[in-house]
Amino acid sequence: MTLLETIKKRYSCRNYIDKPIENEKTALIFEAARLAPSAKNLQDWRFVAVTEPYLRKKIAHAANDQVFLENAAMVLVACSNAEYVMACGQHIGAIDVSIALEHIALQATELGIGTCWIGSFDPKKVKKILSIPDDIMIVDLMAIGYSADTQRPAQREPLENILCYNNWKF
Repeated sequence: MTLLETIKKRYSCRNYIDKPIENEKTALIFEAARLAPSAKNLQDWRFVAVTEPYLRKKIAHAANDQVFLENAAMVLVACSNAEYVMACGQHIGAIDVSIALEHIALQATELGIGTCWIGSFDPKKVKKILSIPDDIMIVDLMAIGYSADTQRPAQREPLENILCYNNWKF
């Protein structure tokens, strides 16, 4: 599968079968994250892989009762331990962790494993559940597991609606 084929195949999976992810595949998924670029090469991402069913249930409730998270093989809590702000004014945490998460999503897709980005959650509740220190920023959650449904075609804007050259023409 080419990279573009993998990108086209990736979708937000919200229905999982009860099947653990094999250790070899888990290692490949996290290797993809480890190799992601980061600002100043700080590699500020830190991940808590939640695989215990009772913890996944608590996380699902902290994620505004998104109960499908309970059925994923893993709920990944993606964090940043850096406070660095780039010259453009952007905090690196959200950017660096998002890049690593997309590496995870693409590697998982290539391996036949579904993922779903989760932005609707209460960080304070998640921190409490997993004993994450207050000074650590939770950027996002990601469900990871074998899909129980078929991929829905993604509707995307045509290229001419999102790209212009040399100056703003929208």
